Amino acid sequence: MSNKQAAIEIVQRLQGHGFQALLAGGCVRDMLLGRPAKDYDVATDAQPADVMRLFHRTLKVGAQFGVVIVLVHNEQVEVATFRSEAGYEDGRHPTEVRFTSAAEDASRRDFTINGMFYDPRKEQVIDYVEGQADLARRVIRTIGDPEERFGEDYLRMLRAVRFSTRLGFAIEPETYAAVHRNAAKIARISGERIAAELEGILVHPNRVRGVAMLLETGLAGAIFPGFGGEPGRQAVAVLGRLRRKVSFPLALAAFFAGCPAQFALEKYEILKLSNKQVRHIEFLLSHRGSLLDAAMSLAPLKKFLAGPYFWDLYELERAIQKAAGARQGLTPLSKLRRRIRDLGDIDVKPKPLLNGHDLMRLGATPGPSLGQLAEELYVAQLEGDVTTGEQAEQWVGQWLSRHGESQ
Repeated sequence: MSNKQAAIEIVQRLQGHGFQALLAGGCVRDMLLGRPAKDYDVATDAQPADVMRLFHRTLKVGAQFGVVIVLVHNEQVEVATFRSEAGYEDGRHPTEVRFTSAAEDASRRDFTINGMFYDPRKEQVIDYVEGQADLARRVIRTIGDPEERFGEDYLRMLRAVRFSTRLGFAIEPETYAAVHRNAAKIARISGERIAAELEGILVHPNRVRGVAMLLETGLAGAIFPGFGGEPGRQAVAVLGRLRRKVSFPLALAAFFAGCPAQFALEKYEILKLSNKQVRHIEFLLSHRGSLLDAAMSLAPLKKFLAGPYFWDLYELERAIQKAAGARQGLTPLSKLRRRIRDLGDIDVKPKPLLNGHDLMRLGATPGPSLGQLAEELYVAQLEGDVTTGEQAEQWVGQWLSRHGESQ
């Protein structure tokens, strides 16, 4: 059973017990656009206690706000009681929730295209907010006063940019002006929530449109203080030269391509990224320009190839050079790609011919010099200068003699 089928089954059961129940929000928008929906949500006049009585497997994730997760055939569906909200003192959480009608529930949602309902039994769209008209006009418009809607949750400003980016819709002028006026308030939102919206913008093939809006509205500068100007223009240019499908770390590295690595490091701390994502971005930004070295020897090339982020680094460098119009920068990249192709399926991360115990048996002493010896021996192995254990032992003997260590 799909998530959609589970949601429809819940609607049918609620309606069968005399409640009003409808599919709600983004899934209705996507259905009308002919796009697959990620999740199907249900809105109803049944209160949380009624929902939990009718369905045996439920999760009380937000019952105080009228939200219950219903589990049906291994699918999780959010079932929310029609409600109105008030008292958004922190720009995110309501201090007052009142259960109400479908029409009032629609009026508290963010954008008209997300404020529609659908009755799957009657196959009827229920639209109190002119969402269908804005879908036809391809417009992102807040429901009611944009100042009020954004004041209820400042993240909605980023959501407007994300929807515009992903759907290719224009943001209605009054809504866009309100984003510009309130952009500084996005800093009150948690880094994790901001990161989720930024990811939706930056990884989409239409990312250039989104980043241009982030810069023009002031959202980019509010999220990353001090970012803008020439680095902002470079961000747009480099992001526009990336391949269509990219990871979030690669897109963020491209966003900061015109900035020093340390500046970027300080700025993306705001987003509370995972350690893996941080390592990924730091690698890309700290190694910009490395692949343009036409004289790169085999050992460092193999080390690059053995790492998990090499091809993202290649893609970033290619985009930087294209954005700069530097055809001479693309030549070494093309040569490097041919060189990699000519390596075939060679093992770029072979097991060291000798380990630390072997090196000490041959006369190396524990300490920093042992690490230096191991590293230089491995480089010689990667370069192909040493290919057998016997050759490695001879190489170590010569190294120890040169460095004044006895065998």
